[in-house]
Amino acid sequence: MQRNRQQGFTLIELMITVAIVAILASVALPAYTAYIQRARVPVALDGLSAYLTRMEQRYQDVGSYANAANACAVAVPTADNFVVTCAISDGGQGFTATATGNGPVAGYTFTINHLGGRVTTAHPKGVPATNCWTTRGKTCDT
Repeated sequence: MQRNRQQGFTLIELMITVAIVAILASVALPAYTAYIQRARVPVALDGLSAYLTRMEQRYQDVGSYANAANACAVAVPTADNFVVTCAISDGGQGFTATATGNGPVAGYTFTINHLGGRVTTAHPKGVPATNCWTTRGKTCDT
């Protein structure tokens, strides 16, 4: 007589497979989440750079960054997950625009001024030692 043999996986084999998948997921998920969060930041940086250009055009035309109410003459850009504000300094001869993250990018704050100075004023992992928005290693990534 021939013996019927059951085919399939044993419980131990299934438990090992589940453990391996769980280990891979515990490594991949945080990396993916961080990647998605970093992907939301360039929108604000692009908005601030474009705003600097528009403010410089205003200054070339009028000689001041301010309007009659001593506020920023150019409307601040909108950026997903960021609130952008502008403050006038030196009687209209200077300004600082700030993008503050909210929601999924809370904890990020970037500024740019009339001189083109880019500063990260808040970052979840700490601000760069130098005045720039992003760093690659220990140097500014411009």
